[in-house]
Amino acid sequence: MTAPTRRQTREFRPLVASFVRFVVCGGGVGLASSGAVLLLGEQLPMALANALVTVVSTVVATELHRRISFRSERKGWRVHLRSGVTVAVSYAFTTGALLCLFAVRPDPSPLLAQSVYLSASALAGVGRFVLLRIVVFGDRSRGAAHDPGEEALSRAAVAMAV
Repeated sequence: MTAPTRRQTREFRPLVASFVRFVVCGGGVGLASSGAVLLLGEQLPMALANALVTVVSTVVATELHRRISFRSERKGWRVHLRSGVTVAVSYAFTTGALLCLFAVRPDPSPLLAQSVYLSASALAGVGRFVLLRIVVFGDRSRGAAHDPGEEALSRAAVAMAV
């Protein structure tokens, strides 16, 4: 195994910084959302409160990720729709993990259920980061203005997810 070159290290740092910003922004929105669901749940049926908070928090998180995590100039409803799809895929993944757990162990301990959920959420979060970075907020321009460093970062993001 060889040590990373200075160029590889320079290319990797923006990716790590972007991921840290992604975790902080997403985690902050998640914490605020949990409080909002509890407050709204006192006024509305819990399912409706959760649906409203999920939609609003997805829009807010997408804007934060656009501006802070990925520092992208892209905006508009297409960005929000694509981001919403990544949320739906993450939801399906975490739900699938729990359904598999309950199929294998009909009465798992709370610790096991929480471990499976948090592990699936972490994997879904990494996958969502990659999709947002490459598909939703990635630079689609090719040609003279194309930055080879960005291509290397995109490949590094995909490699991290695999």
